[in-house]
This record gives sequence, C-alpha cells and structure tokens, in this order.
Amino acid sequence: MKPGERVDLRRYDPDDTAPFKNKAEAAGRLERGIARLVELQQLLYAQNRWAVLLIFQAMDAAGKDSAIKHVMSGLNPQGTEVHSFKRPSDEEVDHDYLWRCVKALPERGRIGIFNRSHYEEVLVVRVHPEILEHQKLPPSIVTKRIWRERFEDINAFERHLARSGVLIRKFFLHVSKEEQGRRFLERLNDPAKHWKFAAGDLDERDRWRDYMRAYEAVLSETSTEHAPWFIVPADHKWFTRVVIADLVVDALQSLKLGFPKLSPDEEAALAAARQRLEGA
Repeated sequence: MKPGERVDLRRYDPDDTAPFKNKAEAAGRLERGIARLVELQQLLYAQNRWAVLLIFQAMDAAGKDSAIKHVMSGLNPQGTEVHSFKRPSDEEVDHDYLWRCVKALPERGRIGIFNRSHYEEVLVVRVHPEILEHQKLPPSIVTKRIWRERFEDINAFERHLARSGVLIRKFFLHVSKEEQGRRFLERLNDPAKHWKFAAGDLDERDRWRDYMRAYEAVLSETSTEHAPWFIVPADHKWFTRVVIADLVVDALQSLKLGFPKLSPDEEAALAAARQRLEGA
C-alpha cells in the first residue's frame, strides 16, 4: 500500500491468490523464496551493517505463527530472533509502551521478527480503552488525542530506526471473519489444537468491526516509505507464505548486500595463512 493511503479493508479480498489459481500452481515458489532468503541472510550477517525488523500483526487464527515458521524455516537461528508480545508484565507496565520492543530490537547483521508488537498499543488498547487505566499514565496525558499522539510517536520511533540502519517491513495478515470461524472450529474439533483456543478469543471476535476500524487507522496513519505496511491476504495459508517470502526477499535485495571487502593487509594475511597451511 502507498504511504498516506486511506485504507478501507472492505476493498481488500482476504481470499485473493492472484496470480495463482490454486496451491499447485504456486508449487516451488515458496521453496525458491526460502532458498534465496537463506543466501541473503548470509550476506546480511557477513556485511554486518544493516538490521532487519519484520513485524506481524493480525486477528487471531490468521496464521502469523505458521507464516513465520514456514518462511523462516531455513534461516540460521544464530542470525534470527523471534519475539512474541503478549499481555505486558508488571515491569513492562512500569515503563513506556515502546520499552519492551526497544529491548528486543535486532542487532546489526540479524533479522528480528515481532509476532505482535508495539502496535498492540493502538489496536487492542484502542478497542479496550479501559486498559489505559492500568498503564499508570498521568490522567492529563489520556486525552482524545492519545491515538493520534501514539501514531506520531510510533512513526518517529520507526523513522529513528530506519535512520540507524534498520530495514523495517510490516505485514498485516488479512483474514476474513468466516475463515477465522472455520479455523476456530478446527481447533475445537481437534484435541491436539485445544491449547490454541481460549474462550476470550470469541469475545474478541465479537468486536470484529471495532478491530477492523482500529487496523484501518493503523494502516492509514503508520505506513511510511521507511516502514511500509503490506496487507497480505490470509484466507489461504500457502498464499500468505508465498507473498511474505517474496516481500522479504525483495526487501533484502534492495539493500544490495555483499561480503565485506578485505584491505590489502588483510588479503596479505590470508595469503600467508594459506602458505602456512599448504606447507604444513
């Protein structure tokens, strides 16, 4: 989506799989994307100049976990960090809402993945404003402008990261309410998946339209050139994975990564080491 675009999620089809008609047509596409991603991660790690931050947001059962698992399956764990952000702890509540995400930012040369993120503070908290009462904020700060102010703060935070060498890509996995219902039923009908379901999931589902409005505001206000949002159709998990893999590969390729170039002294040291080994 274009920066500054006003988003109406009703115009985006969660069932879209173009240009593929079915999973068979896309056979091999994900594998090729993962293979290329492995190559690019090696260059990213060796060059050690850029960090990459991938942010995933979605409604429950949209497939965030499986997308992360499948797309990142071939990467070197030493260069990849996944952080899942759930309800803030007491310690986290005693700090500003960006604090716990700042602590989890990736180092240079590494790919950081946020499964949910600082955006929960303008999504879940916006749908449930009573949460603000437990965040220990001075009353004078909690005004009608708080969401606008948080958007400004998030944009400034992400701009700072981009100017510090962090490549940011943000993915909203757009699942339909109907498909979410089918996936919930699948969890309830499969004992091996019961652990994935909580009664509160249905309470959040009842607020579907509230969440869509909150997401539309987030996507409209915080998609920028340096930290763009991508709305990814999520009714077909195989397609979601293909799209994300392609987007991450494109993002890494834009960095024009390469192995570090050695100085003449370093080249001479390598030549000397080679001679020692060959003469041993």
